[in-house]
Amino acid sequence: MEPIRHRSGRSGRFAAFLAPFCVAAALPLAGCPTVREHRVAYDPIEDRPNLLIVVADDLSGLWTGAGGDARGATPQLDALASQGVLFSRAYCNSPLCTSSRQSFLTGKLPHAVGVTRLETRLPEGVRTLGTWLGEHGYHTAAIGKMHFNGPSHHGFETRVDVADWRRHLEQSPPAGGDHRRPWRPFVDPAAAWLNARCEDEGLPAESTSAAYFVDRALEVIRREQDRPFAMVVSFYEPHAPFRFPREWNGRYREDAFQVPKVTEAESREIPRAFRDLTEGDIRGIQAAYYTSTSFMDHQVGRLLRGLDESGLGEKTLVVFLGDNGYLLGQHGRVEKNCFYEPAVRVPLILRWPGKLPKGCRVEDLVELVDLFPTACKLLDVPLPDDLQGKDLSDLARGKPGAAGHDFVFSEYNENEEAMIRTARHKLVLGTGRRARRDHLESDRPPSGPYLRLFDIQKDPDEKVDLSGDPSLEAVRRELIGAMHDRIVRSWTGPEPIPDGLLPRDAIEWCLAPRDP
Repeated sequence: MEPIRHRSGRSGRFAAFLAPFCVAAALPLAGCPTVREHRVAYDPIEDRPNLLIVVADDLSGLWTGAGGDARGATPQLDALASQGVLFSRAYCNSPLCTSSRQSFLTGKLPHAVGVTRLETRLPEGVRTLGTWLGEHGYHTAAIGKMHFNGPSHHGFETRVDVADWRRHLEQSPPAGGDHRRPWRPFVDPAAAWLNARCEDEGLPAESTSAAYFVDRALEVIRREQDRPFAMVVSFYEPHAPFRFPREWNGRYREDAFQVPKVTEAESREIPRAFRDLTEGDIRGIQAAYYTSTSFMDHQVGRLLRGLDESGLGEKTLVVFLGDNGYLLGQHGRVEKNCFYEPAVRVPLILRWPGKLPKGCRVEDLVELVDLFPTACKLLDVPLPDDLQGKDLSDLARGKPGAAGHDFVFSEYNENEEAMIRTARHKLVLGTGRRARRDHLESDRPPSGPYLRLFDIQKDPDEKVDLSGDPSLEAVRRELIGAMHDRIVRSWTGPEPIPDGLLPRDAIEWCLAPRDP
C-alpha cells in the first residue's frame, strides 16, 4: 500500500481548545437563574418527548433472552424488546467501562474524546448528551454509574451516584444489618473478587444501590416539571463482584453451568490473573453473574413500571444498552478487555409506543456511538455537526432502504489493539509492544505486531485464526483499509498523525494511549 498523507490535526486541536469556552458560554453561571437560550425554538416545550437511557454494566447482548440465552435471567428486558426495536448486532466502541461510556455520551470515538483508559477523567469542556439536551430545554439527570472519574456533572443538572447511596445507608440502616464485604480486585485471589462462591452482597433488596437509583429516578419522573426530562439511569450490575441481595440467593447454582472448552492456543493467552481458577470457580462465577443480571433486570422492570404508571410511557423514548459485554470462561477468560464477541456485542433496545414498531428485530451492524445522533433525531432536536456516530432513526422506524454500518469499529488502547468487523469477518490488529497495565497480562512476553482474522459465519466461537490464510489477502486488505479510514477520519489530536505512514503503521501509531 502507498503511504498516506494524513490531515495535520490542527483543526481538531483548535476545536478542542475552543470547546471549553464555547460550552462555558452556553451554560449558566453557578448560583444564577437557569437561562436556556434555545427554549424559544420549541413551543410548547412541555409537549416534547422525554428520554430515558438505562445502562447495564458488563452485560453482554449474548447473555439476554432476547439475544438467544435460554437461562431466563432477563424477562423484563425481553419484554422491553417485544415492545420495541431490538438491535441484535450492536457493538460497543471499546470493551472497557470508562471509554465506552464517554464515547456514547459524547457521540465520538474513544480516541477522539481523549478517554481510552479506565482511570481517565472526562475533560471538563467536552460536550455530552446531557450538555446538549440541557441547552435544548431538557431537565437532565444522571443517576448511577457514569465513570466521569471526577466531580463534574458534565451537563447533567441532577447527579446521583454511589456516594449518595452510601450516605443513605448510614442514615437508613438496612434491616438485618449491613454485611457488605470489601471488594479488592487483583489483590485478593481471582476466585474471591470474582465471587466464585456466589455470595450475596450482604444487604436486603431495598437497601441496594440499584434499588436506590431506581427510587431516585422515579422521583425525577414523578416530579412536577415544566420541561421534559432526559435521564440516564446506570446500574453497577452485573459488573464484578456480581452483586445481588439476600433475597436472590439460590436463583442460579453452579451445577447448572458448564465451563467452555479452551484450545491449546487460547490457553497460552489466558491472563495470569485467571490461571488459578478451577472449573468449579468458573461455574460459580457464572452463577453469580446470572444472579446479578437477574436482580438488575428486576430493577429495570421496577423503573419501567413506574414510568408507565406515571402516564409518561407513551411520551418517553426508552433506550436500554450495555456499556460492554463480558466473557464467562469463553477462551479461558473472565473479563471484557478483548474483542471476542461476548465482550463487544451488547444489548441495544429502543421503545417508544406509537412512534417505533413493536417486536422489531434489526440485524444490521450498529455501534453505541450511534446513540447520540439517533436520540436527537428521534426527539427532533438539532444535531451537533461533529458527531462521529450514525443516525439510526430511519432504521429504528423500519423505513425502506435504511441501513446500519458496513463495518463496526472498537478500540482497546490499553493493549494498543483494535477491531473491525463486517457481517461475516472480524479482524483484530494489535501492536504487541505495550506492557499491559490492566493486570491482565499473560505469561508470554509482548509478541510484536499481530493480526487475527475470524470468519464469524463459519466459526461463531472464534476458534480458528485465519490471518495467515493467503486466500483471504483481499479480506485482510479491505479490513485494514476500513480500520485506517475510520481512525484517520475521526482523529482530532492531541498531535497530528505523521505523514508517510503505511495504513497499518498509522493505525498502530493511533492506538497508543494519549489521554490527558
